[in-house]
Amino acid sequence: MYISKACLALFCLFCVPVAAQAADAGNDSTWEINVRQKTLFNSHTSYEFGYPFAPYHSPISRLEFSLDSAWAGVEVRKRFSRLSIGAGFLASVADQDAGVMKDTDWDEPGSPTPVTSYSVSSCRLEPSYQVAADIDLQIADVLRLPEGFDLRPVLGFRWQQLSFMVHDGVQYDYNPPPQPPDIQLLPGNSISFEQTWYQYVIGLKMGYTWKHIPWLQRLKAQAAFDWSYVEGSNRDRHLLRPGNRITEQQTSGNAWHTSLELLFGLTPTIELGVEADYLHITTTGTHTLRDDINFTVPFSWQNGVKVWSEQFGVSVRSRFRF
Repeated sequence: MYISKACLALFCLFCVPVAAQAADAGNDSTWEINVRQKTLFNSHTSYEFGYPFAPYHSPISRLEFSLDSAWAGVEVRKRFSRLSIGAGFLASVADQDAGVMKDTDWDEPGSPTPVTSYSVSSCRLEPSYQVAADIDLQIADVLRLPEGFDLRPVLGFRWQQLSFMVHDGVQYDYNPPPQPPDIQLLPGNSISFEQTWYQYVIGLKMGYTWKHIPWLQRLKAQAAFDWSYVEGSNRDRHLLRPGNRITEQQTSGNAWHTSLELLFGLTPTIELGVEADYLHITTTGTHTLRDDINFTVPFSWQNGVKVWSEQFGVSVRSRFRF
């Protein structure tokens, strides 16, 4: 509730100058279309949970899904003399190998084999999507910053839906020492996993533009930093288990995002950009087990429930103004 009220207040602050903007914008407005390709590397999304009963040790299970992948999409922005509004869409590039999924299970503390089982499987990213929208306001001149500086508070929203298929793995079931682990092959599809993030964003963009650069119309360096309140949901179906066994997590928490970009103005209307960014999400909440063989009703608990994601990205873009 407090988050919603804060966002509403900030939105109103952004809207105050819109009426004045309409009066003085005139022809000082442009459209921008960005064609963007993004690659994620050393990235993952993971979750874990603890034991639901005393002594409540945690974690008892952790799943880590690699998210190394390629994305492509389009962004559109309308710029006025002071205000800009934009939205963008990215989709994963076909079904692609995203790396590996690691699944670790623990026994109770003091057990002769604290890790009871561990598996490594191939991880395929199935059709997945990202949507972002924001509104920002130029205040560099209000603060009397030198010409060329750009400073913009931002209010926005990001949405991600990630879909994975885990397949063709190897599982190690550990025995008390000195016995070796039992090794089990897991051929074919084993886990279907879907994760959705809703991020309510507040942040700051800043930059500086150099003009009259040799061979360029202009060169702009810009950075952004934002925090977001996050709501997330996961759905994990173990395909190799008998019956219909599904685990779900409903969580909330925080995300931090930062980016750095260089924009090369080739002509008055065409720019090329290179960007690096990092997103870190951490949430906690409720874990629910649905098993139509062993449970007549869903079983939920909160002990040790954590869902988190780290995403390192490098993007290239072509920007067209008109």
